[in-house]
Amino acid sequence: MITPRQSKAARALLGWTQLKLAENAGIPLDTVKRFERSKSDTRGQAMIAMETAIRHAGIKLIPPDDREGEGLRFASVRNDGIASR
Repeated sequence: MITPRQSKAARALLGWTQLKLAENAGIPLDTVKRFERSKSDTRGQAMIAMETAIRHAGIKLIPPDDREGEGLRFASVRNDGIASR
């Protein structure tokens, strides 16, 4: 699942504001703000919507493991110009 730090970093890579993420995810702006401030335990549909919007924009989220923390990167692009996930 997406973390607040990944959300902020993905927005920075994409040049998105919190409002743009909210619009692309179809969720209220306040939900994005609370999530990124870690002020609420955002779960369920809102997190899925944010993660989906970010993935569809071409960002791959990398979960943490026992050696490294979470991260993200641009998804690879196939020869037809479509980002693979």
